[in-house]
Amino acid sequence: MGIGEGEMTRSQILQFVISGITQGSIYAMVALGFTIIFRTTRIVNFAQGDFVMFGAMLVATLHNLFHISLLPSILLSILIVAMIGGAMEITMIYPLKGVGIFPLVMITLGASIIFNSSSLLIWGVDPLHLKGFSGDNPIRFYGATLMPQTLWIVGAIVCVAVALFSFFRYTKIGQAMLACSMNDEAAASVGINVRMMVLSSFILSAALGGLGGVLIVPITMVMFDMGVLMTLKGFAAAILGGLGSAPGAVVGGIVLGLAESLSCGIVSSGYRDSITLFVLILVLLVRPSGILGSRFIKR
Repeated sequence: MGIGEGEMTRSQILQFVISGITQGSIYAMVALGFTIIFRTTRIVNFAQGDFVMFGAMLVATLHNLFHISLLPSILLSILIVAMIGGAMEITMIYPLKGVGIFPLVMITLGASIIFNSSSLLIWGVDPLHLKGFSGDNPIRFYGATLMPQTLWIVGAIVCVAVALFSFFRYTKIGQAMLACSMNDEAAASVGINVRMMVLSSFILSAALGGLGGVLIVPITMVMFDMGVLMTLKGFAAAILGGLGSAPGAVVGGIVLGLAESLSCGIVSSGYRDSITLFVLILVLLVRPSGILGSRFIKR
């Protein structure tokens, strides 16, 4: 009897770990979106979670309501979200360039409110859902249950992390984005199109958020107001890993997801969202640079 109970406990822990990695991968995807814009503009985009919401709602609508096949629905959703990100930069960020970072951050907060209200008008309050990309039959793994969609989510975050690392390190556009964040005037003086780099960062981060939204639909019920929570979790993950660090965003997301999942099992699911706020405050007080960020950073 004691051995059986021990096996059950180990299975439960493994289940919490799988759930934490799955959710943490989504947080990491949102955190990477924060990282892309921050590394180019030094702006914290508080509408990043709304890109996830748009991706999720769009793919569910296109596939379920308009009966468009899954792959075109996914690609079209990501494209539309990328266009929303570009439109946001063109209409809200670019006209106010030169006013300072803080007003622009406040603009992104206002954009989030607009996106939230717009999604309520378009989709209403009813949640949307989508079948798993590879079906919904669970996979048994050492006594725990692994959903096929988890493999898609984890695989996607690994591919995105590697692609972004290579992009910023080895491509001219990635290096140009980094140069803009360091000194946009100096970047412009050597021929870098700063305007295009900023626009590209918003488009890329929005597309990444859209991808995260597309991946999360089969494992949860998505609603018009999920963007606020995604923004909070993604921002906490970015701070935890080190704001501006792509590897840190992935590490921060996974750590935050595991902390939330394990706290549900050890303490109570009622403290799930409180863990995010606790981690965010703790990191800002103890190590504001995050796990993999530079130590020389202002609070």
